[in-house]
Amino acid sequence: MLYRILKIFARLFIHIFCRNIRINNKALLKTKGPVLLATNHPNSFLDAIILDTLFEEPIYALARGDAFKNKRAGIILRSLNMLPVYREREGTENLQLNYSTFDDCINIFNKNGIVLIFSEALCENEWHLRPLKKGTARLAVATWQKGIPVKILPVGINYNSFYLFGKNVQINFGNFIKQHDPAFIFNESGKLLNDINIVIQQQLQQLVYEIPLEDKEQQARIFTVPVSRLKKISLAVPAVIGYLLHFPLYYPANKIIKPKTLNTGHYDSILNGLLLLIYPFYLLLLSLITYWFLGGFWWVIVFLLTPFTAWSCVQLMQQTDS
Repeated sequence: MLYRILKIFARLFIHIFCRNIRINNKALLKTKGPVLLATNHPNSFLDAIILDTLFEEPIYALARGDAFKNKRAGIILRSLNMLPVYREREGTENLQLNYSTFDDCINIFNKNGIVLIFSEALCENEWHLRPLKKGTARLAVATWQKGIPVKILPVGINYNSFYLFGKNVQINFGNFIKQHDPAFIFNESGKLLNDINIVIQQQLQQLVYEIPLEDKEQQARIFTVPVSRLKKISLAVPAVIGYLLHFPLYYPANKIIKPKTLNTGHYDSILNGLLLLIYPFYLLLLSLITYWFLGGFWWVIVFLLTPFTAWSCVQLMQQTDS
């Protein structure tokens, strides 16, 4: 229930938080399972939020297991279609818990569901594909052994910046990888896992951009979306209004989150995730304040136009790191 409600809000407001989303094959957003999305992991849980918002079908995402240590947090995360996966760094004694998660994933696939796995396992704010872990291949093989024809779909997600608000996102889908790919040899389990990883890696290398962190010129060339002079002029006034209206929301959130998360790789996702959760309530608060002071239907105008002013402001904001 919580997942469905938040997905509705996210779909309504995603284009305030993302200036531009380019997708190389939009038809795949209507994909039905059983499908395993094998994705790179540049921007923490914001990667899952964006993909989940865009896909029509529900997505179950695998998340780092230590986030589930607190029972209440675990309940909330599971209600958001998130499942724990443990790495050695989180304690070898927890690795056996991954079997339970794999069973949950197989049950999802058996119901024609979609699971998202971050094949690199670790999140790093960079334009670079790291070597893949074997979790994706193991999950696929375990599912095939149950007679479920799950398909692997490689997905490359690329951001204009990991610090600026108002994302330009480029999502590149690869081709489905199926059980009977001629590159797979099924009588050697160890080799099979490696073969699957190689095929996924080869596709992701074409989908994930390789840009040095210091190469600002290349970043700008790839991600900058041109803004016409007419658009700049027509959106100037609503953009200023949008900046003023949303300053009381954005500034305190950024002020609190930035010092604690800037060097962790989670700053961008935590800030955007928090603002996405709070924004419907902030919009309601502005509408109530308007009704209290002005009465009439002014609150309706505020409720409808405030998101437009936010969108206008984002359209004119800086697009790449300077």
